[in-house]
Amino acid sequence: MTAADIATVVDMADLPMQHPRAPASVAQARARFFNSGNAFNVKLPEVPARLFASPPEGRYGMFDCDQSRALGCGFPATTPLMLARYVRIAARDALLPLDVCATGSVWYVISGSGSLTGAVDRLTFGKGDVFLLPGAPGYRLEAGAEDVLLWTVGNEPQLAFERAQPAPVAKATIDAVHYSAAEIEHQFALIFSSGTSEETSGRALIFSSDRQAAARNLTPTLTLSFNTLEPNTHQRTHRHNSAAITLVVQGEGCHSVVGGAVCPWAPWSTLVTPPGAPHSHHNAGPRGALFLIVQDGGLHYHARTMGFEFLEAAGDR
Repeated sequence: MTAADIATVVDMADLPMQHPRAPASVAQARARFFNSGNAFNVKLPEVPARLFASPPEGRYGMFDCDQSRALGCGFPATTPLMLARYVRIAARDALLPLDVCATGSVWYVISGSGSLTGAVDRLTFGKGDVFLLPGAPGYRLEAGAEDVLLWTVGNEPQLAFERAQPAPVAKATIDAVHYSAAEIEHQFALIFSSGTSEETSGRALIFSSDRQAAARNLTPTLTLSFNTLEPNTHQRTHRHNSAAITLVVQGEGCHSVVGGAVCPWAPWSTLVTPPGAPHSHHNAGPRGALFLIVQDGGLHYHARTMGFEFLEAAGDR
């Protein structure tokens, strides 16, 4: 746009990006300028609501729940700040090296047992266990006598967005934490022996650690909850500004409604709930439902932008 063209501009929103007129250095030449009329109209793709299936039997390796093309980003991502993956390792085989390029990643053992070594003390895990790993290169995951299937979520896209690297393990904000299946069952028994109020969002177990207990988060930016839903009930419609990635652990005759779309559950499937989308979870089956939810909620709690609200009165169907 020439100077004459600019002189005819009526609305500053129509001005193109501006360059410095006479830069005196390379650093000055890098400057760009917008204005309050055209700086805030950036249009980004919405986060799709989507179901990912677990990898079929007999397929081994890492399987990303990748929506990077739909999100318009140049790195694997399930949501703008989180990446979910399935990992299957053959019996007595190992995955090496396993590089965790995240502040931290949470792991759930869907089936099998095995061990992990590398940047942290040796960790032995079994079916139903949850463990948390700080970011580090060179972990080794080894399966026991049977195939192992794991589900993991970390904030790799958050770091990739800024081309950042995890802190060294000695300076990390989290440590390795192991939540055994037996202890998880015990904690659920405590929860179900207690009552709830109308403002309680169902019965859920929230995971944290000694170093993150003050914030009640899993990592500085991620939260992890193990939610339940009794037969013939539903979790009433609500919304929050954090994105959510949900693993179906147990749920016959269950479905979610996300932004008005019905999403039927399948065993070990992964559901993506976009930030801000109204959603609810429904159990029409004969057994209680279990589902594991990771959110970038720690980031929103810190920024005071969680925006949680119920969109349905208690007792409504």
